[in-house]
Amino acid sequence: MNVTALDAEPTDKAKVRPSPALRWRRRLGSVEMLALVVVVVLLLRGWLVDLVSSAGASTFVTVFVSVMVQALPFLVLGTLVSAAISAFVPRRFFDRALPGRPVAAVAVAGVAGVALPSSEYRSVPVARELIRRGVAPAAAFAFLLASPAINPVVLVSTAVAFPGEPAMVAARFVASLLTAIGMGWLWLLLGRPTWLQVHRAVTTGPTHLARKGVRSPDGREDAQVEQGWPVFWVSCRHDVVQAGGFLVIGGLAAAALNVTMPAPWLQAIADSGFFAVIALALLAVLLSVCSEADAFVAASLTQFSLTARLAFLVVGPMVDLKLFAMQAGTLGPRFALRFAPATLVLGIVMAVLVGAVLL
Repeated sequence: MNVTALDAEPTDKAKVRPSPALRWRRRLGSVEMLALVVVVVLLLRGWLVDLVSSAGASTFVTVFVSVMVQALPFLVLGTLVSAAISAFVPRRFFDRALPGRPVAAVAVAGVAGVALPSSEYRSVPVARELIRRGVAPAAAFAFLLASPAINPVVLVSTAVAFPGEPAMVAARFVASLLTAIGMGWLWLLLGRPTWLQVHRAVTTGPTHLARKGVRSPDGREDAQVEQGWPVFWVSCRHDVVQAGGFLVIGGLAAAALNVTMPAPWLQAIADSGFFAVIALALLAVLLSVCSEADAFVAASLTQFSLTARLAFLVVGPMVDLKLFAMQAGTLGPRFALRFAPATLVLGIVMAVLVGAVLL
């Protein structure tokens, strides 16, 4: 049988060269983008100076820069501490430290958030890994909520953001801890295992970290993140970029609220009592500012009462858009659709009660 030229397979595959536009996009990295921004700023420096010379623009820049300058060191410090714990604390720590009784384990896991701080980006995968290792889900959820909310870096940043208001630090600690433990106990009463989705591989950091295969009790091959200095540095870079982006958004939003919204409107919301508490709690959900820096955003909202700003600080590290997405993707949408609204409501209630006593 004769084989035509069309039927014959080529011996050498032709190399497809990327187009010039594609090669240019590959060269355009973060350094090139930064250089481009610097050039644009230099070319438009006269126009930019005139732009920020107005009273409104000056206020906007002042609020934004003050939030960023004060919050950024705590963001970096929190990232370093969280990455160090993720990289060097053994995964078996909770297996040995938590009591066998679920009610007591919830309380211990909540308090452990002080000693083992974790960023919001790391708390959800860690909670899932704890569940897979046999820790009671209620205890894992208490740690998930408490670790980013009451760790020492967050408390120190709150003290710096609210000078002369030590009660604000105590109120944030108490209200956040009660919310975390309360949600753990609420899960013991009402939670259903069918709401959880924990059968897929677990990661506790960026997806490109080195992994090694381990065999679970049911014989399934799972992925477990290795620990050590490589994980520490990769985690630091990942978390700083992620948290820094949300900090910029939070700083811009705080500055915009102080400048663009008419003062009578903002004051009317601030004077609306319980509605002001709900307004700032929902603002915390939308802004998704990291817990190490959110106190500086709250401190800039001087029109609102301390109780309303406490609600912002309690709700933010536990319920926001990025956390909801992580909970839905890591623990399942059925869990997130129930857990996040319940945490929001309990966080507001605890903020109001603790604020009435301490503030």
